[in-house]
Amino acid sequence: MTATLSKNDTPESTPRVYPVPSTPAPEASGLTAEQVEELGRRLDAIRDRILAERGATDAAYIRRVIKTQRALEIGGRALLFAGVLPPAWIAGTALLSVAKILENMEIGHNVLHGQWDWMRDPKIHSSNWEWDLVSDAQGWKHSHNYVHHTYTNVVGKDRDVGYGILRLSEEQPWRPYYLGNPVYNVLLSMFFEWGVALHDLEYEKVISGEKTKGEVWAQLKRIGRKVGRQFTKDYLVFPALAGPFFLPVLLGNATANLVRNVWSHAVIFCGHFPDGTVQFTEEQLEGETRGQWYLRQMLGSANLDGSPFFHLMTGNLSFQIEHHLFPDLPSNRYAEIATEVRALCAEYGLPYTTGRLPTQYLQVVRKLVRLALPPKHVRPADLALVEG
Repeated sequence: MTATLSKNDTPESTPRVYPVPSTPAPEASGLTAEQVEELGRRLDAIRDRILAERGATDAAYIRRVIKTQRALEIGGRALLFAGVLPPAWIAGTALLSVAKILENMEIGHNVLHGQWDWMRDPKIHSSNWEWDLVSDAQGWKHSHNYVHHTYTNVVGKDRDVGYGILRLSEEQPWRPYYLGNPVYNVLLSMFFEWGVALHDLEYEKVISGEKTKGEVWAQLKRIGRKVGRQFTKDYLVFPALAGPFFLPVLLGNATANLVRNVWSHAVIFCGHFPDGTVQFTEEQLEGETRGQWYLRQMLGSANLDGSPFFHLMTGNLSFQIEHHLFPDLPSNRYAEIATEVRALCAEYGLPYTTGRLPTQYLQVVRKLVRLALPPKHVRPADLALVEG
């Protein structure tokens, strides 16, 4: 269930949600322009309070998570050296999978957002951090921190809507290629870190000539260096150190990377594309105020329900609404912020989309299948033109 958000031409107009064909939308009407800006000021107040409160407790949290992650990785890799024994292989692979998820989701993603820069610790700073993925931090910060978080769910601007290979919006023109939507999604899930690595290349700009060969080559070299380091570490060095147990270690490392990829893909897709999330047109960006930007983040994101351990394993992206409102606030604060944001949504009559991960993911899959098919209103003659 997606929708596009538009507004009338008059500055006094109320932001409204209009359904697109076959995708009924949650209504976000009833707010005046003044109410939207008041909402923005109240959200600013939450942000200012958390900024003022940051301190030793928050610093201890991220250092504890990093210490735990490293212990899990060491333990997992040590057990895999005895991986010829099935119990050791299963335990080692499980520990390494958890370590890689923590490093990717709760540590890497949030450090690169600058959530911990205020600590002035060069070891936990967005300018120095390089994570355990084939995507390089510099490219990711451009495609994610800037493009995605600036143009959240704006079709045609936010390249995370479809990742350049999927049809995830009614606004994307249908082509026969999209019949493979469900298959492409499975492949993207399995190789998610590779898809993210290539994401910032913006291949369509390469084809159109908007990007110079020098720019593309510089990006490819950065990606190539990361791929080389990651491949060497997980598929050559550690397996070789295991000697006769080379293959069990190789398989364990590959499985841990696969688990991490599938998990992060599921969490991210459930945060942006389940029923209830709203998509936007580029027109909506014209003259967008801070209050309207906040409103767009709230309507374009979805949360996931779960336990504290579940939230930790999602990198607290289970609080996707709060993350999009305040991407540079410490992730350990999202749970308390969520209570206030949910209360504000209720007060202003706004939807607060949340649900369990299996339910949300099934909704995403249903959307992928539906959007793989040609729109019902398209005539055979039109399809012939598209195919031609």
